[in-house]
Amino acid sequence: MRRLVFILACLLCMPALAAPPQLSTVTPGRALSFPRDFGAHPDFRTEWWYATGWLQTPDGKPLGFQVTFFRSATGHDADNPSRFAPKQLVIAHAALSDPAVGRLLHDQKSARAGFGHAWAREGNTDVRLGQWTFVRGEDGRYDTVVEAREFGLRLTLTPTQPLMLQGENGYSRKGPQPGQASYYYSEPHLRVSGTVSREGKAQQVSGSAWLDHEWSTTVLDPRAAGWDWTGVNLDDGASLVAFRIRGKDGGTLWSHAKLRNADGSTRSFGPDEVSFVPLRQWRSARTGASYPVALRIRTGDTDWALQPLQDDQELDSRQSTGAVYWEGAVTVQRDGEPAGRGYLELTGYVKAMKL
Repeated sequence: MRRLVFILACLLCMPALAAPPQLSTVTPGRALSFPRDFGAHPDFRTEWWYATGWLQTPDGKPLGFQVTFFRSATGHDADNPSRFAPKQLVIAHAALSDPAVGRLLHDQKSARAGFGHAWAREGNTDVRLGQWTFVRGEDGRYDTVVEAREFGLRLTLTPTQPLMLQGENGYSRKGPQPGQASYYYSEPHLRVSGTVSREGKAQQVSGSAWLDHEWSTTVLDPRAAGWDWTGVNLDDGASLVAFRIRGKDGGTLWSHAKLRNADGSTRSFGPDEVSFVPLRQWRSARTGASYPVALRIRTGDTDWALQPLQDDQELDSRQSTGAVYWEGAVTVQRDGEPAGRGYLELTGYVKAMKL
């Protein structure tokens, strides 16, 4: 039996002899279509559903949370009839930021799609990895269940606003070349309710969240090291997303921001209108990486100052995606005045990102 298992393992590790799958590319002018585009896009290489938000316990204690599901197409022939062929991978990350703990609580999972254990289904958001799930109902609400090693999440995310199409009607440039792009939409100001569990005890929580859904085949320029990204739910009902793609030389290869005002009007900011300036660095004792956990972002003539809920919000996912990144809850000021809360993602500070 051991010999058979060994032979099967070796066969699965061998490169596929069939031609690799022909993956789709992102092009401008394609209109996103819903509910179809809520679901998976297996003909693109990389995809993620990414929910982040702020929670509050009944006694007013703030918590941050992240639930992310990734789908990745491999180089195996999509027409291979074997159930064992790893044509699609599903990966999940979950994290909880609790200032009382002082470090990020996080967990990760990965598996090939199939066998009723892991999937990312087409047609609507329905992603599963073991007992971890993220599902969109017909009424637009998302339900997620995560049972991690140090915490559990059972949350419902209810839309309160229309979708926010990023970039140009969902076509989001990520570099100087038109093909360095993704299809990308967000759902800001999701109302959150549910429970957070620690040490076998569940506690009711409420709050607000931000959901990103993004898919692509070629995202990053070869010169890119990583990105800095933020999504912010502003107190007046507006929403801000801003990001920059950093080069391996430390410069900015591309940047973009979009502000949707409370009345629904939007303004986009091109690379010459967006800048990121570190205000303070935090160095991880675990990885040695230094992250600009406090940032000033300028969009046009507006200054946004981001401060972390706690400094240590580093997530080591080398057992799944292979990356280490900082993903944290932040408070936001607009021109020096309190303006909202959001999340900040900092990647490529340990080594260059690969998607």
